[in-house]
Amino acid sequence: MPATRSERRWCRNVRSLRPFRKSLRLICGTHAIKSRWRTDDGALHPTNGRGLVVNAPFPSDSGVRARLDRYRAVRSGMPALARGLSSEDLAAQSMPDASPGKWHLAHTSWFFEAMILARDPDYRPVDPRFQQMFNSYYEALGERVERPQRGLMTRPSLDEVMAYRREIDRRMISRLAAPLEEAETYLFELGLHHDQQHQELFLMDLLHLMSRSPLDPAAYETEPVGRAHARPMGGRERFDAGLIEIGVGCDTFAFDNERPHHKVWLEPFELARDLVTNREWCEFIEDGGYRRPDLWLSDGWALCQSEQWRAPLYWRREKTPGWSAQSLTGRRPVHPETAVRHVSHYEADAFARWRGARLPTEAEWEHAASARTKAFTGLFDEVWQWTASPYVAYPGFRPTQGVASEYNGKFMSGQMVLRGGSFATPAGHERVTYRNFFQPHQRWAFTGVRLAWD
Repeated sequence: MPATRSERRWCRNVRSLRPFRKSLRLICGTHAIKSRWRTDDGALHPTNGRGLVVNAPFPSDSGVRARLDRYRAVRSGMPALARGLSSEDLAAQSMPDASPGKWHLAHTSWFFEAMILARDPDYRPVDPRFQQMFNSYYEALGERVERPQRGLMTRPSLDEVMAYRREIDRRMISRLAAPLEEAETYLFELGLHHDQQHQELFLMDLLHLMSRSPLDPAAYETEPVGRAHARPMGGRERFDAGLIEIGVGCDTFAFDNERPHHKVWLEPFELARDLVTNREWCEFIEDGGYRRPDLWLSDGWALCQSEQWRAPLYWRREKTPGWSAQSLTGRRPVHPETAVRHVSHYEADAFARWRGARLPTEAEWEHAASARTKAFTGLFDEVWQWTASPYVAYPGFRPTQGVASEYNGKFMSGQMVLRGGSFATPAGHERVTYRNFFQPHQRWAFTGVRLAWD
């Protein structure tokens, strides 16, 4: 098949770099392809010596620029969050569920190296030791430092981690100037969304770290990536019974746990237009919500007693009337009309029962948010909203092929689904089909409550 004009131009540009070599090594983030371009018949025929099919489309100049712009924009997010923090802030680990900021900075770079750059059989890693240091949970990629031990890794230094990050960016930018195969395109998108996930995790873990200090320190002067709160609408939206469809079916990026598109039957239900506020939560506290076992699931009540929960995480009753809460901007008075944050699934379920309500299923949430987005406040930009749905596979679920198969599916046990997004979710990362998940006891995420009724 004759080459297109853009293919010929691309080939001439590459050949001009090494005009006397028959075999050109195209350093691609996914694999280095030894390509020979035969022109004796007037056409360009890509071949290689490894049996790989070289059939990826050649990106246009504008397509390459758009891809590079997206990569640079996403990758700039976490360094911006780290700017102004001390090396001590970024090295400490406050609990086994959290990770140091320095680790997040390195791991999100390692992800691109492990998933894309290292697909080249001849690839030389920046530092082979980082494979173990910054692997999170990918069993197929070998040994790793377990999460509770990440804060003990004082080496590499923060400067070395940032140098590693810059080098991975340099290599990725070079790789992105060349074509991506279909699998690589998905892994590239997965890497960007993975980076955005860790930007939010970075803030979650940082806040928990700040909360452990008696100084009540402020990490920032203002909350990063925050958005203006919408005026409450009040009331409920009513939805009729019917067969609805949820999940992703179109050819667009989504995590594998959002697929496939499938039908779900819903009974009639109502969904609150607004999120539960701090004022409402204070009423729950004052009415003995944390002292009444009749409101709680058995496991939740046992944990409430053993951990002595009396309020959401980070709240403290002050000597003067009222509550304060640790935030990314330091300890502040609890504002009565903002959405309650940092409550577990057990607390959300108990609160709903106290209100004579329940938590929505994830199918109810997705149907409501898709059908009447403008009828609700705080769907995507205040707190993740607990649902009553366990995190399990959709009918017909198939994990992503390859190493990325470990990304979601193996966690489908003992977790509950959250929907929406939070003030800390990077813009462009949220979508109506997104299935976040945490264990029912966990509280340090930016989680809140939206009520439902039959």
